[in-house]
Amino acid sequence: MGKKVNPRVFRLGMSEKWRSRWYSGRDFAKFLRQDVSMRRSLKQELKDASIDRIEIERSRGEVTINILAAKPGLIIGRGGSGIEDLKKKLKSKFLDKDVKLNVNIREVSQPNLSANIIVDAIRIDVEKRIPFRRVMKQNVGKVMKAGAKGVKVILAGRLNGVDIARSEKIVEGKIPLHTLRSNIDYSRGVANTIYGVIGIKVWVYKGEYFDKKVDKDAKKPAPVKSAKLFSGDAMSKAPETKPGTKKTKVKK
Repeated sequence: MGKKVNPRVFRLGMSEKWRSRWYSGRDFAKFLRQDVSMRRSLKQELKDASIDRIEIERSRGEVTINILAAKPGLIIGRGGSGIEDLKKKLKSKFLDKDVKLNVNIREVSQPNLSANIIVDAIRIDVEKRIPFRRVMKQNVGKVMKAGAKGVKVILAGRLNGVDIARSEKIVEGKIPLHTLRSNIDYSRGVANTIYGVIGIKVWVYKGEYFDKKVDKDAKKPAPVKSAKLFSGDAMSKAPETKPGTKKTKVKK
């Protein structure tokens, strides 16, 4: 099961959060349609900004869109003009007039560990006719240098323009898909070439969500016992001396 389904969907509610967070009754279908349309429009319009993910939150009469991107400057523009233009387009196309729209742009701290950003990088290089094996190896090395514990990349289609479609795969490290506590990012995309469509899939294993707790008592050093003096068969403890006091002689 873990090898067939989307790894992020498989972990929803346990280690993964929903990308759309809102509750609704009769307007559920309307809001869902708006979310899907807004995501498609944003991904198409901001494809050069290397978007990691888009989160949508709704409250009464208000919609908040959080965009995490590797190049936030391309979205914000000079003096925030890009955000204002984006708000106007989204509100006129998808939302009602009385709905307040907020758009927040955040920068991704580690873009090389984002599966979405890696898929975009591979797509751009493949569409530029760069040899696909070189593209795959470069991106796999980039992900592992960023601190990932495992990565898998699959390309499928008419690679290098051959007549028969095939798939190529590169795996480095480990990808524990059945372990629910493993932090695995997954994304897929499409590269449009003159020979047809090439599918791209990327898995990135970042480690485990829940680290094992170390027992604090196990780290504490054992108490040092006081030394003992032996004189013949007799055994006596060494008297303790405080700093600044004279030493006492032990009688034989």
